Amino acid sequence: MIAKSIRKGERVYLGRFKEEDLDKVSDWYHDDEYMRCMDATPSFPLLQRDFKEWVELKPRDQKSFLFAIRMIEDDRVVGWVDLDGILWAHRNTWLAIGIGDKEVWNQGLGYETMELVLNFAFYELNLHRVQLTVFSYNKRAIKLYERLGFKYEGAQREFLQRDGERHDMLMYGILSHEWTDKRKNQ
Repeated sequence: MIAKSIRKGERVYLGRFKEEDLDKVSDWYHDDEYMRCMDATPSFPLLQRDFKEWVELKPRDQKSFLFAIRMIEDDRVVGWVDLDGILWAHRNTWLAIGIGDKEVWNQGLGYETMELVLNFAFYELNLHRVQLTVFSYNKRAIKLYERLGFKYEGAQREFLQRDGERHDMLMYGILSHEWTDKRKNQ
């Protein structure tokens, strides 16, 4: 049976970025807490034009699918999710997610978004493996990924230094049959 909507959940949907989103998204990249969970590079404000360029160039390479995470109730953008670096011959991809709107943190939108993007990856793109990395201090994200069925696969020990302490970068992955089995058991 074909799903009615593969990119729409109960509260969020995976859509496109709009020109009017750029100011809001740029604001997220001025928030140190957000940035330090997203990237190993120093927390440095992203310019609006940098994000616009990223959004415009991503879909052209056929190796990436970048979505805006939008609230169904009012269409506002609250984050983004990206399947990147797809190796079509091997059916593998990297996944990254960022929910920048702190007003919606801790409300389960990350879980709902991840369900949507994993369904898209496995049932629409027919990928076999989705992998991601997360910093060891990002406990909320780790809990989310494990709850979704991602398996811990290793660490790059003491990968980065923040506030004078070393932290590991952890690798997680999930396979299509693991996702399908998890969905059947719910």
